[in-house]
Amino acid sequence: MSDIRVASRYAKSLIELASEKDVLEQVHADLQLFTQVVSQNRDFKLLLQNPIVKSDKKLAIINSVFGKQVSPMTMAFFGIITNKRREPVLETVAIEFENQYNELKGIQRAVVTSAMPLTTALREQLIMQLTVQTGKSIQLVEKVDPSLIGGFVLRVGDKQYDSSVRHSLTKLKNNFKDNPYINKL
Repeated sequence: MSDIRVASRYAKSLIELASEKDVLEQVHADLQLFTQVVSQNRDFKLLLQNPIVKSDKKLAIINSVFGKQVSPMTMAFFGIITNKRREPVLETVAIEFENQYNELKGIQRAVVTSAMPLTTALREQLIMQLTVQTGKSIQLVEKVDPSLIGGFVLRVGDKQYDSSVRHSLTKLKNNFKDNPYINKL
């Protein structure tokens, strides 16, 4: 079975159990912390994916890193995952949990990449317009890419709106390549 399907099932089970026990927000915060640690620490990520290291050693390391910072339910979940020898999919489970949590709470993630940081007024206007269009509350992630020259690229779900100067120049360049005034034989 693919890692995404396995991760999706584990995430769904964890969401249902956390909702039932009324600790969903705590588990969500715990898995955000886990995702942050994995993304910032390459050695920890490689340890989770290493098939040579025994599961009980991995669990001991997870306990030492997260034992006092996360809820007992999250630690029990980590224990179940390691007992099933599914540690390599733990990061994917955390990502899938975030996706399912956002779906449950009606949160839409939007990524805006601009040449310069957004002003507060522009950020609020963008969030307001996206909220009206999607009907969901917006979690805006901002990125700065000076190579855009100007404008922005907005991604919401599987849709992308590119109004950057770089994109406009690329389109113009392609239009010049296809010169309709050259007589084609």
